[in-house]
Amino acid sequence: MKNPELFEQTYTQYWKKLNAFSYTMTQDKDLAQNVVQDVFIDLWERKDDLNINAIEPYLFRAVKNQVFKHYQNNRFDKTILEDQFEDYIIDNFASIDPEVMDSLYLLLDKLPEKRKEVLLMYKFQDMSIDMIADELGISKQTVKNQISSALKQLREGLKDLAWLAPYIILHQKF
Repeated sequence: MKNPELFEQTYTQYWKKLNAFSYTMTQDKDLAQNVVQDVFIDLWERKDDLNINAIEPYLFRAVKNQVFKHYQNNRFDKTILEDQFEDYIIDNFASIDPEVMDSLYLLLDKLPEKRKEVLLMYKFQDMSIDMIADELGISKQTVKNQISSALKQLREGLKDLAWLAPYIILHQKF
């Protein structure tokens, strides 16, 4: 990235995507822009020391780390942002880009069969807890427990898929 023209091209190509990604994490326009600007300043200042094979993943990770750093410096816990990402994935699972679905289906397949069935009915078929309990002949509390356990298990698995956050967020149709 020692070439100024290459740096400018990278800046032009990724600024909007990185800013959108930063904004989804911060929900603050000015902060999002500052984060991206800081990433590019750091990239330029360290251009002689860096050996980057794939610029796009590097930039998205740098933005994510810069946001986390900002919140750490302001006494926020980065687990809040991680939880927001995990909640977003779980709540919007059906609308996620098909290319990402394979990784997410692997997580679903790890769920016990009954737990998976209850979660699919609840999240994808929009069935109420009462309807699921009636259809499966189980108590409402069992349905609630199955949903809670499934979501907890998915959240744990999603920690390993955090690298998908930029892709998922940027490929959503808002």
